[in-house]
Amino acid sequence: MIKKKQTINLKTTSTAAYFFLAPALSAIFIFFFIPVIAAFIISFTDFDIYTLGNFSTLRFIGFDNYIKLFKDDLFWTALGNTFYFVVVAGPLSIAVSLIAAFMLNSKLVKFKSLFRLSYFLPVVTTLVAVAIVWRFIYHPNFGILNFLLSIVGINPIDWLGDPNWAMPSIILLAVWKNFGYNMIIFIAGLQNIPEELYEAADIEGVSAFQKFKYITLPMLAPTTIFVSIITMIGYFQLFAEPYVMTQGGPLNKTLSIVQYMYQEGFRWWNMGYSASIAFVLFIIIFIGTLIQFKVQKLNK
Repeated sequence: MIKKKQTINLKTTSTAAYFFLAPALSAIFIFFFIPVIAAFIISFTDFDIYTLGNFSTLRFIGFDNYIKLFKDDLFWTALGNTFYFVVVAGPLSIAVSLIAAFMLNSKLVKFKSLFRLSYFLPVVTTLVAVAIVWRFIYHPNFGILNFLLSIVGINPIDWLGDPNWAMPSIILLAVWKNFGYNMIIFIAGLQNIPEELYEAADIEGVSAFQKFKYITLPMLAPTTIFVSIITMIGYFQLFAEPYVMTQGGPLNKTLSIVQYMYQEGFRWWNMGYSASIAFVLFIIIFIGTLIQFKVQKLNK
């Protein structure tokens, strides 16, 4: 009798849960899954601005968009720029986040809340406001950065106009703006490490580096893999920074794959071609995520 009541209660709870989840699940299905499926179908068509006026002009062209994509030199340029950004900015952002988390988790640091707010503030600040400030910092004639360099005898650099310096400048901006989010996650991970482990290590006379290597890093592994994945996914979708700061220039040196997708879709209205770029990017991100999970399992 008790088992039957428990079964009835579980069914009632499950039904109530689905009832409360239904609005959110419906919104996700309508505004996420249906557009994704529609975009996937569009990637096999020649959907363009003329199709908006007359859908009878829409043609199914199979894999032509994907074939054209892999022959497109500009696509490979944008993809290379994006990989460069991810490979350099990703580890740098994670390293800065981890260092900041260690500093703020230390018992020696006072006013921790103030520092956390200061470091996290760029994350919630609108990119347009940040871009205005950083464009002034990078200004070749009146920028603060070149002024500081001139003090030590270094000639002014056109940070956003020089093809060799444009992407590193955007990387520096992106790291500064985004590291605070990962810092908060790392702080939470550090605070979940049992203090008894460090106390036992102190009794054994273990050095600070050994404690970091054998206690902190292994215990932070789940947090690190999570931070690595979300950072990789976010940085592969690089768009706002180059769009606002350089518009993809100079000489397409800061053109990202998402910016190229935007240009094809909303500037030239090649929606089918733009959709194919989106799904190639999805496959790249999916493979990158699988690789990171595989690396985590091998390190266990």
